[in-house]
Amino acid sequence: MERRPLGSTGALVSRLGLGTVTWGRGMDPGDADDMVRAFVDAGGSLIESSDAHADGAVESLLGKVLSHPGLRDGCFVVTRAGTGGRSRRPVDTSRRHLLASLDASLSRLGAGHIDLWLLDAWDEATPIDEALDAMGVAVMSGRVHYSGIAFARGWQVGTAAVCAARPPHHRPLAAAATAYSLVMREAEAEILPAAQAHGLGVLACAPLGYGVLTGKYRHGTPPDSRGAGEKHGPGVRRLLDDHGRRVVEGVVAAAQGLDVTPAEVSLAWVRDRPGVTSVVIGARTVHHLRTALQSESVTLPHEIRSALDEVSATRDRVDLR
Repeated sequence: MERRPLGSTGALVSRLGLGTVTWGRGMDPGDADDMVRAFVDAGGSLIESSDAHADGAVESLLGKVLSHPGLRDGCFVVTRAGTGGRSRRPVDTSRRHLLASLDASLSRLGAGHIDLWLLDAWDEATPIDEALDAMGVAVMSGRVHYSGIAFARGWQVGTAAVCAARPPHHRPLAAAATAYSLVMREAEAEILPAAQAHGLGVLACAPLGYGVLTGKYRHGTPPDSRGAGEKHGPGVRRLLDDHGRRVVEGVVAAAQGLDVTPAEVSLAWVRDRPGVTSVVIGARTVHHLRTALQSESVTLPHEIRSALDEVSATRDRVDLR
C-alpha cells in the first residue's frame, strides 16, 4: 500500500487507515485481531482510535491485539483525547485532563508512546495555549511523537496550528482529522485549505458517509445497519435527502461501469483529493474491511471523477461534526 508523508513531518503513513469507532463493546477479540492482521498484511499502517470509544474499551482491545510480537512495530497508532470521558465536562482540554487521559490511553494500549495524539474537540472553557502546552509536554517526554487536532472548524485548525508553532510551544501540529466524503464535502471550504496552509496532513474520516455511499440504503434501511440505530440514524437520514440520493446513484453508476463496488469508488475519490494524507475506514467486519482495501487498486478515470465532482458539489454547507 502506498505511503504518504504526514503533513510536513518525516513520518510516512498508509494512505488507507483503519478506524476502530465501530468496534464498541461488542467486537469479538478474535475478529479485532483478524481485522488488524488483514489490514497490516495489505500494507496498512495507520490505525485510529479514541479514549472516548466505549469509555476506553476500544483502546484496551486494540492494545491486546497489538501486543502480539512484531505487530505494533509496523503500525502507526493514532488516538484522540479531550471529549471528557468520565469527566462531568463533555469537552475538557485542560492540562490536567489531557495528561491524565494520555497516561490512561498508554496504559490501555500497553504502549510506551502514541504516534499521533489528536486534540478531539475545541474547548471554549480552556485557553488553546493550555491545551497545546499539555500536548507539547507529551511530545517532549517521548510519550507522543506527533500531535494534531480533530473535528474542529477551519478557523480553529488555523488558530491551533499558528499557536503551536510559535513560542513558547515550538511544537508544530502534524495533522487534522475531519469528516470528508462525497456526501460531506464541507471540509473543502475551510478545513482543508487551513491544513494545507499550515503544513498539516489530513485524515479523512467517515469516507463512506456512515455507510450511505455503499448503496445499502438505496431501497430502505437494513435493520442491522448504523442507520437503524439511535446514535447514527439521524445523521444517516440527513445525508439521504434528494442531493444525497443523487450522489449515491452517481456512485453506483460509476461502480457498475468500472466493475467495482460503490465503496471502492467512494474511497478512491476521497483518497485522491488534494491534501488528503490517509482515508480512515471504519469497517464493522473483516469482510467489509477486505472489500474496502480493494480500493487501493482503483484509479478513477478523469471523466468519472469529474462527473462525481459535479453531482456531489451542490449540497448547502452545514455543520456535520
